[in-house]
Amino acid sequence: MTEKRPFRLPSVRLVAIAAIAGIVCGGGVVLFRHIGSEGQVQGAAVADAALCEGAAKRIASIEPLLKGQIAAMSPTDKPRVIPLSFKSADGAAMTQADLKGKTVLLNLWATWCVPCREEMPALNALEKEKGSDAFEVVTINIDNGEDEKPKAFMSEYKIDSLKLYRDSSMGVFNALKKEGLAFGLPATLLLDDKGCLLASMNGPAAWDSPDAKALVTAATSPDQRVGTGISPR
Repeated sequence: MTEKRPFRLPSVRLVAIAAIAGIVCGGGVVLFRHIGSEGQVQGAAVADAALCEGAAKRIASIEPLLKGQIAAMSPTDKPRVIPLSFKSADGAAMTQADLKGKTVLLNLWATWCVPCREEMPALNALEKEKGSDAFEVVTINIDNGEDEKPKAFMSEYKIDSLKLYRDSSMGVFNALKKEGLAFGLPATLLLDDKGCLLASMNGPAAWDSPDAKALVTAATSPDQRVGTGISPR
């Protein structure tokens, strides 16, 4: 955690701010976009069901770990791939499919979101310690306009382990809102190495806590003992 602004545990006030942000977004700033025909959607749903068939076992293994500092994260009862489009750190177009092969903690944030600013150092610390070929913290900034503002924030607060993924169109937020996974910021998803949703939460969390690290260890371990919450040494 940076010395400049140590992370504080999520409070009622921060969660309230996140909820207000969701109301503001829902008041007209966020626009839904319908993509594809009904047949294409149904076909994608069938394909996703097959792809995510094995996710239930992984969800069962991590559920006992959703406690303490990350108790607000809820396991999904519908493992699925949610199509998301955004830009990489170098401005190239990418989707969640480009992240396949690694477990991902995907977080939406903005510089104007107070709880987002509070938890970014914790997310940075988690990526610094746990980031690997098997796991990445993917923080997608949804500020409007150019990259200068989020870049300045990341520089000022020494966010040096996270890449600046961007979506100034707010399309990612729209997609998650439509799925009932985002009502404000921050919003966080845990995805397996196939891109299937395992768990989600709204609001900030202490992502540099032992609880969060234990979750990452379990989510990335193929030998996780189902239902025990204990990873083999």
